[in-house]
Amino acid sequence: MRTFVAVEITDSRVLDSIKKIQSEIKIGASPIEINNLHFTLMFLGEITEEMGQRIQNQLSTIEFFPFEISFKGLGAFPKPKFPRVIWIGLEKGGDELVELARNVENKLGTFGFRTDNPFKPHVTIFRMRNRIVDITEMISKYSSKKFGNQTVNSIKFKQSILTPRGPVYSDIGVIRAK
Repeated sequence: MRTFVAVEITDSRVLDSIKKIQSEIKIGASPIEINNLHFTLMFLGEITEEMGQRIQNQLSTIEFFPFEISFKGLGAFPKPKFPRVIWIGLEKGGDELVELARNVENKLGTFGFRTDNPFKPHVTIFRMRNRIVDITEMISKYSSKKFGNQTVNSIKFKQSILTPRGPVYSDIGVIRAK
């Protein structure tokens, strides 16, 4: 099974403001479905069900307290001149998310899992299937746009099934804050 560890976007006002921005921005890109928005703390890839149980047991030992995040601004990876992904960043709570991602990596490092790149808190809202034009101006237009706040009170161990219509995510396990 294909898996990852994530913090989901659950606040309805935040989701509504993201959905609104997705409908306003007219580019040759596929918007991410609202119910699939999340921060990927660590992508694990294909694992066995047995490994899944071991991972869930290890993740359940993570302890953290609820914290607030506030969403602000748009960005692009790798860069606005050649975007592959458009994302929303954070104004507040990024350090706490980085620490949570570090905790996940430390716990799962015992099984040989490592991240390729340092975790950068962002929520992907569009994926480009084809090369599109420079979006630097569009990104800068929304650089101060605020999308709302949410409390992070859980992390999820998730399965991803790839389909022609996009990925379908399901929860394998939930780790709740103290």
